[in-house]
Amino acid sequence: MSAISTSPANGTRLPGLDGLRALAITLVLAYHLFPGLAPGGFLGVDIFLVVSGYLITALLIAEHRLEGRVRLRRFWARRARRLLPALVVVVGLSATVAALIGGDILVGIGWQLAGALTFSSNWWSIANGSTYLDQTSPELFRHFWSLAVEEQFYLLWPLAVIVLLALPLRHLPIALPIALAVASAAAMALLAGDPAIDPAPASAAYYSTLTHGFGLLLGAGLALAREPIARRASVSRIPARAADAAALLAAAGLVALTLVLAIDSAATYRGGLVAAVLLTGVLIVSAEHPSGSAATVLDAPLPRWLGERSYGLYLWHWPVLMLLGAALPFVDRGGPQAWLLGLAALVISVVLAALSYRLLEQPVRQRRLRALLAAWPRPRRVVMVVASGLALAGLVAGTAAAVVRAPAQSEAAAFIAAGQAALDAAAAQPLRIPLSERVPVDGTAAKLATGDQIVAIGDSVMLAAAPQLQARWPGIAIDAVVSRQMRQAPDIVRSLAARDALRPIVILHLGTNGSIDPSTLAEVRSIIGPERQLVLVSAQAPRDWIPGVNRHLFAFAADYRDVVVADWRRAIAPQLNLLARDQVHPGSAGGRVYANAVETALLYLASLPELVDYDENPELWRPR
Repeated sequence: MSAISTSPANGTRLPGLDGLRALAITLVLAYHLFPGLAPGGFLGVDIFLVVSGYLITALLIAEHRLEGRVRLRRFWARRARRLLPALVVVVGLSATVAALIGGDILVGIGWQLAGALTFSSNWWSIANGSTYLDQTSPELFRHFWSLAVEEQFYLLWPLAVIVLLALPLRHLPIALPIALAVASAAAMALLAGDPAIDPAPASAAYYSTLTHGFGLLLGAGLALAREPIARRASVSRIPARAADAAALLAAAGLVALTLVLAIDSAATYRGGLVAAVLLTGVLIVSAEHPSGSAATVLDAPLPRWLGERSYGLYLWHWPVLMLLGAALPFVDRGGPQAWLLGLAALVISVVLAALSYRLLEQPVRQRRLRALLAAWPRPRRVVMVVASGLALAGLVAGTAAAVVRAPAQSEAAAFIAAGQAALDAAAAQPLRIPLSERVPVDGTAAKLATGDQIVAIGDSVMLAAAPQLQARWPGIAIDAVVSRQMRQAPDIVRSLAARDALRPIVILHLGTNGSIDPSTLAEVRSIIGPERQLVLVSAQAPRDWIPGVNRHLFAFAADYRDVVVADWRRAIAPQLNLLARDQVHPGSAGGRVYANAVETALLYLASLPELVDYDENPELWRPR
């Protein structure tokens, strides 16, 4: 993602940094393109940030030592030449393709474009309530938040370096960025809260430059402490074998973190990201050892090739994945087909990044475009200039069309709003149909339950299906709220019980928004008592935790006679086109499938034979 060259002006190459970029982009690609492969692959961004802070500071120090000052205008011009050409092409082409596809992929495209082109995407995301923790959102340029954090650092940090290098105290320039890094990490830990309960604070802390700047600052402090360009040829007092062992352990630690951390885990924000940053610092220092092998491994041809093109790969991979998903809504992004989609996105992204690096990024950065044009015959030069102008105009027109065609809300939001409207209408009007006589609450169901015998507790999926549930079971009581999770179920059920609002059959659908604990299901059943029956609705969403949620639901139901699973996931899997493009929320046709799945579960409960008390009816007992 970092677009800084690892070679300063004098041609010296800092060791190992391209390999670290390769590791970082590999983790990010695994996280985004292949669900479940690297649950903590988002740590790749933090590796990028440490490398960027280290390298930019090293180059600024080297320039100051060589010329006696830092040329800010030249520095910012180099940043613009390196970043803007590829960024403009990615934004323009992606927005144009999105305009052709239409639908949810265009939701919020206006503020996304504003953020991408001004390097302020992170603040736009916070202001619009966008959450990084929801990986199913179709935001086309969500990943630009990290570029924004980096570029805001590039804008301000050179000014700070000029001041720090002018200070007479030797250790203060080192202590200041380290102290700021500690403050930033502490602020993230304090402000993130528990993302499993409320993801909004954690997402804001993740996006904010102030709370996610510790990686950049630690890298900067490390560069100030070591002055790597001046010291690169010095003999280290640390044995080479020790440096290599430290590099190996740090790399293994980073990989281990990507396997155990999750974006919705409190541990990520309370030390997990900091641990990744510190391990990256160890790798950087180990790679500097003049006699060590770490830099040789990191600078091997393949890692170096990937590292040099990591900026293009980072820019392209997410829009490509989002556009493929929008163009192929029938592909199950929550099952094995998701890996095929990710593989297609990977191939396309590698090709585009390689072409961008060769034909656009390098010629612009090295100022070779004018020389290339001058070497061509005049007719060919005119054709190329005209073709480039037309292509640029096409990208501008396509981007404008994306903004014009953008819907006010996503398809899923419309389905949820329709469900909420149906619930509001039902609450505003008294039930006009006669209620059936309530069956005795004795654990039996002599016939298919009627609406007045059912209370349904759910999340936004149930909310979207509410009109169809109400049509199938008039009088059903539905308590459904967006973003609700299973851990909230016991309190909800207790509240209903306290108001005498529990009915003979309880339907529970709360596995969409996070993993579940079987003990929560046991607690719910304990509250409703053995005299009531429980229907658990399986979860459907392209999210990592869904398979585990459904395993827990089926395992729990298998232990109890009066608990059954309404298999919504299995019922809708062959008909994903009936869902919104997020592959989570049903429309009217999908709602009918949802109601059918619930009805199948209720039919099973109705067919259960009546329980017999052999103590009171000994004549019915027959020994074998």
